[in-house]
Amino acid sequence: MKQSNISVIGAPLDLGQGRRGVDMGPSALRVANLNARVAALGYVVEDLGNVPVEQAEASAEGHPHAKYLSQIAGTCQRLGLLVEDALSRGSVPLVLGGDHSVAVGTVGGVSHYYHARGEKIGLIWLDAHADMNTPETSPSGNVHGMPLACILGMGPSELAGMYGYRPKVAPERTVIVGLRDVDREEKLKVKESGVHAFTMRDLDERGLRSVMEEAIRLATEGTIGFHLSLDMDFVDPMDAPGVGTPVRGGVTYREAHLAMEMICDSGKMLSMEVVEVNPVIDEVNRTADLAVELVMSGLGKRIL
Repeated sequence: MKQSNISVIGAPLDLGQGRRGVDMGPSALRVANLNARVAALGYVVEDLGNVPVEQAEASAEGHPHAKYLSQIAGTCQRLGLLVEDALSRGSVPLVLGGDHSVAVGTVGGVSHYYHARGEKIGLIWLDAHADMNTPETSPSGNVHGMPLACILGMGPSELAGMYGYRPKVAPERTVIVGLRDVDREEKLKVKESGVHAFTMRDLDERGLRSVMEEAIRLATEGTIGFHLSLDMDFVDPMDAPGVGTPVRGGVTYREAHLAMEMICDSGKMLSMEVVEVNPVIDEVNRTADLAVELVMSGLGKRIL
């Protein structure tokens, strides 16, 4: 990458989903020696600690169709400010989740930084899920199933309206890769939104290389670059068992590395986040260790 500095920001948010434990994701990644391993690639790494997050036990759940919405919005606003500050200092933000609702803060901060400079960003969303529910369509009311809808301007105003404009990323510059679990009413939103969605069938038929080449092209046309949002359930549970919502039939260990290596080769990644690592249901921290490996591939580690 052109930038030589990486700013690590923990976002230990677990209010967006029903299964507890992802709040320990940032710690699990740090325990897997993230900072030292990234520094070994030649980057200057600064760890900014964790953004403050409210605890479920001390918070009111609020509306059943958008649980803990106000608390999640507060965390995302604080996270967005840290992300913007890192970018303003020429550093690449690397956000450690937490559940995927933190993406509203990460993408919001990146988008706003470049929006103020007259630039647009793209988005590559590696995930088993579309995360495009809204309170009206969500079967659970869990906000971690809504962040992409919010980024595209369709979700609750507390999140979708951050910074006073929407969408944060244009749908035609947004690409989902690895999709294999979409709620019934959510499917229509995906189809009508204008996002580019590549399902596991697309990967099976075309191969990951072809899909990622197209994804990178779509996310970079007319943009300054793209944000990468990596949900670890993108990877099959055989290799990444410790995730918030595992779904069988994901990409393999090597396919995941190839995706990250191609993203690095593009030279267009502006920022990155890794979410949904849940050490409570993991096996000896192997999902966090894989997450660190994938981050390193995305930042330039090669076999030779």
